[in-house]
Amino acid sequence: MRARTNKLLAGPAVALLLTTLVGCGDRGPLRYKVTGLVTYRGKPVPVGRIGFEPDPDRGNRGPATMAIIEDGRFRTKSGKGTIGGPHVVKIYGYQAGAQTPVGLNIEKTLFPLYFTNVDLPKEDTTVDFEVPDQPPDQ
Repeated sequence: MRARTNKLLAGPAVALLLTTLVGCGDRGPLRYKVTGLVTYRGKPVPVGRIGFEPDPDRGNRGPATMAIIEDGRFRTKSGKGTIGGPHVVKIYGYQAGAQTPVGLNIEKTLFPLYFTNVDLPKEDTTVDFEVPDQPPDQ
């Protein structure tokens, strides 16, 4: 019975050891907080999302991130910001009242999906975006 008890304890002990070793490894690239203001037609975007994707065409690779826009303001989550360098930025804007209990009402789009490029510093930063007037989707 003693040998069986040791085997039963060995499984969880090995799992704990592996979890500890994996936790000590590389935690990924440093990520920096980005905050800012998004406006459209000179006014803060009421509600939306902003995404930051490293631009591989300009030699930047790594994790992407996104933030919620509320009353024009956004802030990436702590520890989940950008890696700095060239990024493609995607901005989704919605009219006031587009927020529902289960998400965003995409029928209340303020403007078509907007893309831009930005070169972000490798430090916490603030960057503002003015979405240009765009023709509606066809």
